[in-house]
Amino acid sequence: MTRIWKNQAFTIAHADDGKFAGAGLRPFFEYRDLGISAATKGAYGAHVIRAVPGMESPATWHSHDLEFQMVYITQGWVVFEYEGTGKHMLRAGSCVLQPPGIKHREVRHSDDLELLEIISPAAFETRDEAAP
Repeated sequence: MTRIWKNQAFTIAHADDGKFAGAGLRPFFEYRDLGISAATKGAYGAHVIRAVPGMESPATWHSHDLEFQMVYITQGWVVFEYEGTGKHMLRAGSCVLQPPGIKHREVRHSDDLELLEIISPAAFETRDEAAP
């Protein structure tokens, strides 16, 4: 059976070829683009995020205007707080699906935190929010 992928291109991202950049949503994190946004014409995005050692989160409440956001922790730990569910410590092997528009904040993280984030669409708006 032949499948036609109209809006996707084949792509591979290798860790040893990847470069982390400080440019991203949060200055206390570095981001490594996995090429998914380009391969899906912006329909999806994926990147590896790691903590900048010694930098802390300001723990501000916010929400994102997107359809899908999944976070998988590959090393270290992070504490997120979510509207309606409280604080949750995620550690290596933890996965969270953040529903669209949920108010949340990153409270604190280990210096060795690294995570995979998959989103849709790749570009989205972030809004500052009052504490729920």
